[in-house]
Amino acid sequence: MSLKWKLHRLSAMSGWEVGYRVKQRVQASVEQFGLHSSVPPAPARDRTGAPWVATLPTAFNIDKYRRAADEILAGRFPVFAMPAAALGFPPQWNRDPKTGRQAPLRFGKTLNYRDESLVGDIKYLWEPSRHAQLVTLAQAWHLTREQKYQDGCRTLLESWFDQCPYPSGVHWTSSLEHAIRLVNWSFAWHLLGGDAAPVFEGAAGEAFRQRWLTSVYQHCEFIAGHFSRYSSANNHLLGELMGLFIASLTWPLWKRSRRWKNMSQRELEHEALLQIASDGVNREQANWYHHEVADMMIVSGLIARANGCDFGAAYWDRLRGMLQYIASIMDSGGQVPNFGDADDAIIARLDPDATDVYRSLLATGAVLFDCAELKFKAGHLDDKTRWLLGDAAAGKFQAIEMGNVSLPVRKDFPDAGYYILGDRFETDREVRIVADAGPLGYLSIAAHGHADALSFTLSVGGREILIDPGTYAYHTNRMWRDYFKGTSAHNTVRVDGVDQSVSGGNFLWIKHAQAQAIAIERTPLADRWIASHDGYSRLKHPVTHRRELLFEKESSRLQVTDELLGSGSHDVEVLWHFAEQCNVLANGRDVRVSSGNVLISMMLPKELHCDVHRGVERPQPSGWISRSFDSKVPTTTLVARGRIDGAARLVTRFVLDFID
Repeated sequence: MSLKWKLHRLSAMSGWEVGYRVKQRVQASVEQFGLHSSVPPAPARDRTGAPWVATLPTAFNIDKYRRAADEILAGRFPVFAMPAAALGFPPQWNRDPKTGRQAPLRFGKTLNYRDESLVGDIKYLWEPSRHAQLVTLAQAWHLTREQKYQDGCRTLLESWFDQCPYPSGVHWTSSLEHAIRLVNWSFAWHLLGGDAAPVFEGAAGEAFRQRWLTSVYQHCEFIAGHFSRYSSANNHLLGELMGLFIASLTWPLWKRSRRWKNMSQRELEHEALLQIASDGVNREQANWYHHEVADMMIVSGLIARANGCDFGAAYWDRLRGMLQYIASIMDSGGQVPNFGDADDAIIARLDPDATDVYRSLLATGAVLFDCAELKFKAGHLDDKTRWLLGDAAAGKFQAIEMGNVSLPVRKDFPDAGYYILGDRFETDREVRIVADAGPLGYLSIAAHGHADALSFTLSVGGREILIDPGTYAYHTNRMWRDYFKGTSAHNTVRVDGVDQSVSGGNFLWIKHAQAQAIAIERTPLADRWIASHDGYSRLKHPVTHRRELLFEKESSRLQVTDELLGSGSHDVEVLWHFAEQCNVLANGRDVRVSSGNVLISMMLPKELHCDVHRGVERPQPSGWISRSFDSKVPTTTLVARGRIDGAARLVTRFVLDFID
């Protein structure tokens, strides 16, 4: 970590946070030099907690789970851009499968896991150690009772205990990683049979059980002493509280368990209501993390109910609002915009073949809340929902009466700053616009936000046209990290070649553009939205960007008016990012876009000239989309650029049509 980054990070902290972090550092030093006992107490012989559902489900395609488990036993693990990474079985847990670098077994709490030269790509190291594949093996055992899957679970865990001794190495650095691992361990524990699991039989089985429980305790103790607080108290804190809460219910075997359970449940509910606004949107301005937090709340809520300590009504109401938001921004083809960061994280991979996390959430929500709108958008009941809610979930899903389904559930999300415009929703002639006038992100660092103020996405007939290109990179590939989170990767205006907000690092913004919605008007004839942001007020000659979207419903015409209010001369770029399946032809200001039966005519501002980019890397990236972490493909980006003197009014027109 450079001195510049440290100064930037320090500038985002309060005095209380500085004190907290100094205390943590001193505590880590005490532990590193052996001045703090790390020997866990022996667990009580009490029974462990109840599983998330009274009767574990069995009505699945068994061959699907057998095939997935056999892949794991053959040493092939899905890890981001490596769908069948040859990790071996058991894997080398401290070896980065992407770079081949072996991470050192140094004291974890002071190990710089951000240093690529030291550990490789930390995401590729952490992902297998979340132990999603342990759950798959345990599911295969539960469904088939084949010995090899039970043995595989034991081999996987014992190899991890051997190679990742407490408290050394990269797997003892992050409380969130501990938490997700504990959740997967909880699912696996119950799928294997809980206290009565055959894998615990005999002297060797009992030794394995004790070893597993020792690691559980060490995980809980680590999390309890290393919460993400202050400017880092985002989804990480929610995840950490989730992990400690679920572990305390699953294994209530130590004197500290009750204290951990009470504290984590109380704080989890508080943080959920704090981090999720009253409009149902997660404050990080990142849809993938919105999904991930919803998953945290579902899993925590189900396990709490099963163990007689449910959350309050406000918790469940906020969760329902989160699902309504997803249903509202999802187009008729099932696509959800890629706003903000996304790292493909899954709390519990209960369906090894799952590809549509958003519809899965909606299916679960439909059953939980007996909600026809969520059922309509989900389309069908998926395996993950059946695992979570039991075999009876299928009947409950089918029994939900559709009646008069009204969608979108909501069109305005004022806390998040998202607004839905369009017409003929949920039909093959749907036009859906999702416009952004929200904050950069959450808290002072806005870690997972993108510089996308006044951007919008456009879907026509269930086909993505204008898209948010996604994330691609986190800790490595700084050039790509800066591009995908920057203004030039969004459908908005960039001034003088700089982002609307100022980045201080991969997960740190040191100056935040402030956006606001000025007006939203909807009539049977037209939708009109006006918003502005002040991100360019920091320039030598300050500029305010004001954007109006006017969608005329009968003629299917969209007019985008960008006003740049200020003085002086500026270079401006109006950016348009198209989905990869779009065919884009530009002839001067006249642009034709086609995708399936959708045909769009664009007229760019007369003051600007047009450049077409596709898969450009130098001098700066342009024309890319990332649908999944660490994967990107070329797509078409139009850049209407020019120079203005003083205030300017730039108009872009779209005519939307269908080919019958």
